[in-house]
Amino acid sequence: MKKIHRAAVLGAGVMGATIAAHLANAGLEVLMLDMLPKELTPEEKAKGLTSDSPEFRNRIAQAGLNSLIKMKPAALFLGEHIKRISTGNFTDDLDKLTACDWVLEVVVEHLPIKLSLFAKVAPHLGPDAILSSNTSGLSVNEMAKALPEDMRGRFLVTHFFNPPRYMRLMELTPCAETSPETLTAMTAFMRQGLGKGVVFCQDTPNFIANRIGTYAICKSIQHMMAMGLTVEEVDAVAGPATARPKSAAFRTIDLVGLDTLAHVAENSWQVLTGDDERQVFKMPPFIQEMLTNKLLGNKTRQGFYKKEKESGKKLIFQYDYQSGDYKPLVKPKFASVEAAKQADEAAERLRIVIGGQDKAAEFAWKSLRDTLIYACKRIPEIASDVINIDQAMRWGFNWELGPFEMLDAIGVAKFVDRSEKDGVAVPQMLKTLTAFYRDGADGERQYFDLATGKYLAVPRAAGEIRLDILKKSGRLVERSANCSVLDMGDGVFCLEFHSKMNAITSDILAMTHKAVARAEREGVGLVVGNQGKNFSVGANLMMMAVAMAEGAYDDISLAVKSFQKATMALKYAKVPVVAAPFGMTLGGGCEYCLHSDAICAHAETYMGLVEIGVGLLPAGGGLKEMCIRAADLAAMYGTDPQPFIFKHFQQIGMATVSMGAAELFAMNYLRRGDSITMDIDRLLADAKQKVLALAVNYQPPRPRVDIAAPGRGVAASIRSQLWNMKMGSFISEYDYEIASQIALVICGGDVNPGALLTEDYLLALEREAFLRLCGNKKTAERVRHMLQKGKALRN
Repeated sequence: MKKIHRAAVLGAGVMGATIAAHLANAGLEVLMLDMLPKELTPEEKAKGLTSDSPEFRNRIAQAGLNSLIKMKPAALFLGEHIKRISTGNFTDDLDKLTACDWVLEVVVEHLPIKLSLFAKVAPHLGPDAILSSNTSGLSVNEMAKALPEDMRGRFLVTHFFNPPRYMRLMELTPCAETSPETLTAMTAFMRQGLGKGVVFCQDTPNFIANRIGTYAICKSIQHMMAMGLTVEEVDAVAGPATARPKSAAFRTIDLVGLDTLAHVAENSWQVLTGDDERQVFKMPPFIQEMLTNKLLGNKTRQGFYKKEKESGKKLIFQYDYQSGDYKPLVKPKFASVEAAKQADEAAERLRIVIGGQDKAAEFAWKSLRDTLIYACKRIPEIASDVINIDQAMRWGFNWELGPFEMLDAIGVAKFVDRSEKDGVAVPQMLKTLTAFYRDGADGERQYFDLATGKYLAVPRAAGEIRLDILKKSGRLVERSANCSVLDMGDGVFCLEFHSKMNAITSDILAMTHKAVARAEREGVGLVVGNQGKNFSVGANLMMMAVAMAEGAYDDISLAVKSFQKATMALKYAKVPVVAAPFGMTLGGGCEYCLHSDAICAHAETYMGLVEIGVGLLPAGGGLKEMCIRAADLAAMYGTDPQPFIFKHFQQIGMATVSMGAAELFAMNYLRRGDSITMDIDRLLADAKQKVLALAVNYQPPRPRVDIAAPGRGVAASIRSQLWNMKMGSFISEYDYEIASQIALVICGGDVNPGALLTEDYLLALEREAFLRLCGNKKTAERVRHMLQKGKALRN
């Protein structure tokens, strides 16, 4: 299979630059080219530059590169990855394309411009190089016609979604001549190399996600106007209540840009002449008024919403499409939406809302009814099966359920019956199906293939491990309310959390010991991982709040000790333990990882010890581990531990959370031997392989009794800096108190520098300091505020 080591990105606009950044994240050397500037700027003339100066000739591409430096959210995993990107221009540097394995075009969405560029590029491509376009909707076959015949087999569309680092969807659209080898190679690279979720599209305008997503938004606007709803009311319904993202409809438009939406809708209306619902894409007059007035969303700081400050307070206003003015938010409450908030599962929330009797329920039903019927009618026009459409909407628009998964959640027969009672025609296929998905006899998920009329196994990428399938196929060996132990095969077991937000509960602590014992008795190692939305948000804060309110400090002490015993059981297991974190990995979730032999982290892992935000400190062994790591680094380099302790203290005291797994090495949460996986679907498989590798001649670590304490002097130095911050009003009195307790523990307590400590001693220090903070009413206030507001309180 073709390997891709060096790539070229043709176009250095926002999309081109951010794609180049993500290729650099993946370790590729990237050449980014753009046009030659038309003339020197006054600033360039003042510098003495000429039209022959590289600084002038590469200005446009360099500007794209420079935009990455301070971009938020960050396009690069690490700032230093920008060194992997070099710049140039279409006039001077096309010969450099010969060394590239993949050349990706990302210029303006205008077919003549793309074709002209392809004509210039084609003579410079290597004989095996792959050429692709990032077009969001132009015909791949029309573009292929402009290429030499021998190059068409290596040409296809690779459509990234913005921002490329964070949006998982990759729409691959081959042309008629694209070779199977090219499609296979790019599919594998997109998944494993870039971490993308790949869907396969037909050569139709706007492909899959934008076709369905734009229709859904246009239909929402139509029903909003017909029902007289406000922008805010629609967003209250079109978000998590109906299995879609928090940005809902109009906040999503503000994020993407109204001009972008209008362009996609207008393009759809222009070219979809055979679409029976073409008229839906025709935007109402108020949208044109917003475009004229530059109410484009976040990019112009006003769109369907805008933020203003009045008397020091941040106020948010919504656009009133009837008057053309902005009005204050009113935070509408709908009985159906409020009821849905009590349900955890997306399918249940959806059923609750559309089953309601208020106008929110009416809007949800009508807008979803039309969208789901439209999706049904687009097979096989835009995709060959339901899987590609469902995955495109989940990965490209962050829906929790795809259209056909929604139909199953509602019930296909119920959907047909209600639609027909509305007088709405439904596709014939819906009248003959009971469900689009089902579980096969072997536990594998199956989908109904409309082409064959049979249920087929949902394809899984090579090496992918699905815990839900393991459970259905009899591989569940232990279970409690909030966690399970599963047999992953080859002697490897998995400890899976499945509590709400994967918070670590008492039964998870108990199951940790059982998981370790089973792996020691029957296997070769253990993976700590799951496939929820996040690895773990930490300990169960609600249980802590109840215990603090009741003054049950003995119970708190026992709970903390149980947590420490669980993490120590992982650390000193007789078999290797590998943690597989992803997403939010906070507090206790981070501590579970720190006590594993190794970590196999997903690229988008947001890890940190954040307990100070609720007036507490890490007491599951987190401070102990960071003290040990500082002491070991000092011993390794033959230096003082103070700079390492300062670094670790600052991370914990500032509740620093990594903005990706790559940052965790510098934070000393990841160490040599730990690894990063780009493809979330391969995370557990990669963690399992790491266990098997470690299991060969594995020698368990011995409990540490030789930890060289940083000592009271380092703690005093930290407190001195904290005092200055308090005097400068940078931190509160209570921040100072909590941070001082953290400093005491991470430095080994009131001992001389170099005193040899045991892990048990450090764990006892953690417990004592934790209990002292639990007894302070200000900690109780912070915990309550976090539970009620979801934000840290600085009291």
